[in-house]
Amino acid sequence: MIELRPFNGLGGGHHGWLDSRHHFSFAGYHDDARINWGRLRVWNDDEIAAGSGFDPHPHANMEIITYVTQGAITHKDSLGNTGRTEAGDVQVMSAGTGIRHSEYNLEKETTKLFQIWIVPNERGGAPYWDAKPFPKDARAGRFVTLASGIASDTDALPIRADARVAGATLAAGTTTEYRLGVGRYAYLVAARGAIEINGVRAGTRDGLAIADEDLLRVTALEESEIVLVDAG
Repeated sequence: MIELRPFNGLGGGHHGWLDSRHHFSFAGYHDDARINWGRLRVWNDDEIAAGSGFDPHPHANMEIITYVTQGAITHKDSLGNTGRTEAGDVQVMSAGTGIRHSEYNLEKETTKLFQIWIVPNERGGAPYWDAKPFPKDARAGRFVTLASGIASDTDALPIRADARVAGATLAAGTTTEYRLGVGRYAYLVAARGAIEINGVRAGTRDGLAIADEDLLRVTALEESEIVLVDAG
């Protein structure tokens, strides 16, 4: 089963400094049919104006992954961590028992990013933050794991959930595969480009909610950058 969720039909909207679209119920947007997808709870597609951002605020008991598609985001938290994550790179904040953080676009251009929240296997645990570069050339033609709570994914940023975040860049006309496995859920978005997955076509920033598909065959109809969450 693959359900197409067109970008233009997503919740959210323009808030001055922030233009945000919600693939799942979030803030003032609520849809009983879009509360979660497996362990995936939030996928926000955010555009943050230059010189603005999210003031310090708290989180707890959530694995929060940020994938930057344009510009950069600067992070600061109550643990003393600071970092700047650029386009194509990834940061992870495991909120655990509680953490406060801010996220600002200190660049001269609009920053675009995916904010992905995944429910952890267990509540609690010490909070932590980390970031890592993932060069797009290294994932050309194939999925590379970016963040994961699966033990075999030793090169990925760690999260505390039975889930995986993967990325791929595909040239037009090329195909790659992802073995999801029966009984698992996945959610996939093309940050740019257009794709076809198991016969279903999707454009830039459309969502694809996937279940009961053992093998995913992803073909790029044009040059594409893809993010996938294997949501358990």
